[in-house]
Amino acid sequence: MATYKKRGFKPKNKEEEILLDEQESTTAEVFSSLDEGASRSEEWVSRNQNYILGVIGVIAVAVLGYLAYFQFVEKPKEASAANEMLYPQQYFDQALSATAEKDSLFNLALNGAEGKYGFLDIIEEYNGTPAANLAKYSAGMAFLNMQKYDEAIKYLEGFSSDDMILGALAKGGLGDAFLQLNQPGDALGYYEQAFAHSANDFTTPKFLYKAGVTALELKENSKALKYFQRIKDEYPSSEEARTIDAFIGKAKNN
Repeated sequence: MATYKKRGFKPKNKEEEILLDEQESTTAEVFSSLDEGASRSEEWVSRNQNYILGVIGVIAVAVLGYLAYFQFVEKPKEASAANEMLYPQQYFDQALSATAEKDSLFNLALNGAEGKYGFLDIIEEYNGTPAANLAKYSAGMAFLNMQKYDEAIKYLEGFSSDDMILGALAKGGLGDAFLQLNQPGDALGYYEQAFAHSANDFTTPKFLYKAGVTALELKENSKALKYFQRIKDEYPSSEEARTIDAFIGKAKNN
């Protein structure tokens, strides 16, 4: 049994006296080791003080540099990019609703005019900003409407968004482009991504319908039937549901 030294403790016999001496010796060695370790640590810190302070200084400069860059470079850059989007976006919107000269309006949206940036300029000059990301979507859709499908794919694949509508429309636009390039297998994959992106009454039935029609073309009738049935069951008020019974019949009988 270990013997602990208490204030005023006196050993009762020779055995306890020996144990007490051993404990005192061990304790002294421990504190001596601790003192030596602390001294070595202090010596190391003293010898390497400049190095340590240098590392801390580099980290501090890096953090402050990042904060300054974000505050004085990135934020103004994002604001400028967003402002530049106003000019091409108005031509893009006009093109979507126009009945004539659509391509001319889309070209203005893509390339700009009168010293103003178009979507392609914004993508190049403001890469990495939210405005440049949105410009990729608009550029892709402009090329899709102009029947320039390879260019549409290039820009739509570069666009990313968690937005429930834009994200789905971009995937659906890719499906449309691949379908026009006679690649229905790729088109179907993107239509499936489009309706899986989010559940809403606008894009979900739209791309379920396109996926179902494309699956019919690929002779994947069971898949087509599943997609058509979802429209009938989950989106009965949608535009696509108006003729869905006919497509359900095709999927069952072909």
